[in-house]
Amino acid sequence: MEPLSWITVPTPLPTGPMRLAVTPAGVAAVSYAGEPVAGATAGAPECTERRVVEAVTGQLAEYFGGSRRVLELPVDWRLVTGPHRVVLERLVADVGYGRTITYGELAARSGVFEDVAEPGLAARTVGQMMGANPLALLVPCHRVVAADGLGGFGGGPQGLETKRWLLTLEGVLPPTLDWNGPVG
Repeated sequence: MEPLSWITVPTPLPTGPMRLAVTPAGVAAVSYAGEPVAGATAGAPECTERRVVEAVTGQLAEYFGGSRRVLELPVDWRLVTGPHRVVLERLVADVGYGRTITYGELAARSGVFEDVAEPGLAARTVGQMMGANPLALLVPCHRVVAADGLGGFGGGPQGLETKRWLLTLEGVLPPTLDWNGPVG
């Protein structure tokens, strides 16, 4: 398996900087505020490959500055397999910038839960999958919402505020007077 290295990217998010684990194949993990990513090696070194660092930091700066709507960084799916990967790939394919989908709608579109009869179980399972998404932002779990509101979000104590910030940046939610974005 190819080795991981980390890139730290400053952000305007309530959680502060993001950490991205990269391999020669692409971004393998994304962490808000230093939150650990299951399966990623926390002790991996900082990335020293200038081209990779510039691509990652440049695209994220453009996104947070409001001038980029699609992150075109290659993804290394090593930490996601089976139904979880199917659901995350469906999210990437179907839900673009400025759009949202409910947990239940994503469950139905993924095709993974066709044999699940218990009401709400597929939606709850998708919620758990979003919480375990190791590729946050690149696989935009912030765009998955509850049928009756925002739903939850990982990323530590400021997680829900981070979800609100991202959805405000993308025009899904109206900005509040204290919103600090986009930055440029």
